[in-house]
Amino acid sequence: MEGLITGIVVGFIASKIYSGSGKGCLINLLLGIVGGWVGGRLFSWCGITATGLVGNIVMAVVGAIVVLWLWNKLT
Repeated sequence: MEGLITGIVVGFIASKIYSGSGKGCLINLLLGIVGGWVGGRLFSWCGITATGLVGNIVMAVVGAIVVLWLWNKLT
């Protein structure tokens, strides 16, 4: 349950930072999940380790912003 809430919050934060508005609960959840994966890969490639809840949220938000940016470039 905490993972779902965290995913929704991460997606919401990323969409607010990137476009100024939320995308809806389901899209925010998916964005949070994909953003967590993308952020984990990006941080790993850069040699950065995210620790703790705040570190993981920052990592996922960065990843979700990258996903939003790529999505806008492809569509």
